[in-house]
Amino acid sequence: MKLVNIGYGNLMNADRMIAAVAPDAAPIKRMIAEAKEQGSLIDATCGKKTRTVVLTDSGHVILIALQPETLANRLQTDSQEEI
Repeated sequence: MKLVNIGYGNLMNADRMIAAVAPDAAPIKRMIAEAKEQGSLIDATCGKKTRTVVLTDSGHVILIALQPETLANRLQTDSQEEI
């Protein structure tokens, strides 16, 4: 299990992540609303603006305040440290 820092003291299992997308598109907004209704939405923004939506293989939707590029850089940095 590889954990990645998603900000404000929150960590997530990077192995379970399917995609990290921007929250601006209408289909993503619908996905967030559906996840909220189903109880599978995790808000890890600590009250900040949502800048990235992470989709997991378990069907959870995670809202984070980091830019997608920042998250990608953290994932790459973590994977390079393992080598």
